[in-house]
Amino acid sequence: MSTPAAALYWMREDAFPLWLEHGVDWKRGAFEEDLDPETLKPRADFRRLRVAARQIYTFVQAEKMGVARAADAVVLGLRFLRNTARQSDGGYAMRFDQDGAVIDATRDLYDHAFVLLAFSHAGERALAIETLAYIDERFGHPRQGWRESFPDAMPRRQNPHMHLFEAVLAGYERFGDAEFLDRADTIVGLFLDRFYQADVPGLPEYYDDALVPVREGGCFVLEPGHHHEWVWLLSEYRRLSAKAGRMPRATEAAGQELLSFAEAHGVRPDGIVAAELWSDGRIKVPSTRVWQHTERLKALSRAGTPAQTSASLATLFSFFDGVPKGLWRERWADGFTVGDAAPASTLYHITCALLEVQ
Repeated sequence: MSTPAAALYWMREDAFPLWLEHGVDWKRGAFEEDLDPETLKPRADFRRLRVAARQIYTFVQAEKMGVARAADAVVLGLRFLRNTARQSDGGYAMRFDQDGAVIDATRDLYDHAFVLLAFSHAGERALAIETLAYIDERFGHPRQGWRESFPDAMPRRQNPHMHLFEAVLAGYERFGDAEFLDRADTIVGLFLDRFYQADVPGLPEYYDDALVPVREGGCFVLEPGHHHEWVWLLSEYRRLSAKAGRMPRATEAAGQELLSFAEAHGVRPDGIVAAELWSDGRIKVPSTRVWQHTERLKALSRAGTPAQTSASLATLFSFFDGVPKGLWRERWADGFTVGDAAPASTLYHITCALLEVQ
């Protein structure tokens, strides 16, 4: 039964212990990229920065629940960030081989946002402040917002900015330093000025160098899952601004517009969320992954009805069927795909969502 109690049990008794046993390379001091549902062994022969950062977040939550070895996994992950991923310029490389050698030295904004998130949840204040300063100094874009990466990449996206928003909100909640909430205010301003446009349906995914939406045939691409993610984050922003005694930028109407568009055009009657839409409401990519459903659950927990939230939780639980306890079926395309490895990066999404409904 898909209840909040069942969600807590799945995390604490199934998922966290399984990933601590099979998803941590205790010998080499790193996290595995994925797990095969048949063998519970990793398939990938590389390691990514974002997985290390996300698993730190996940095992911080497991540690709070008293799960054995979770604290050790957090220490292992922090050591990986400091000693393996961090480079001489103060930034973090993107990809590594199994032994920790750098195989892609790109500095990526999306990944650095998750490094900041990891340090914030792990209580590493000095490293969080240092990482935020690095992001501002090295990723700051001469026009507006932050660069995708360096070397530079195009198109620009709202998604890395969204995760930077998530990370600075976490930094403020953990440490209370005003600079984290100041940066959140800046990102909300960018969201309202460039990403969200009240006279245009939906939230574009891709932008040119001046943050003008990239169109194909008059339409732009959007993702319902990111609409849901922004709804939850904007709610968090308002909550933390109130906690700080600040007057937040007005975001309620924007959040409701995003939720309404995503629900009307991106969600099937059975609760399956499409991966991509065109801005005129047509479905571009009908297949989906787990994370779209975790973000819908988070959004509905803040801005939906109890019945909607309960139904969304049930849909998410359907991804947990047919695989070993603690894993999930990653993809849906006219039915669940079979045999896919479970990516470690998805555990962060699931943990965030199931904690939200507690």
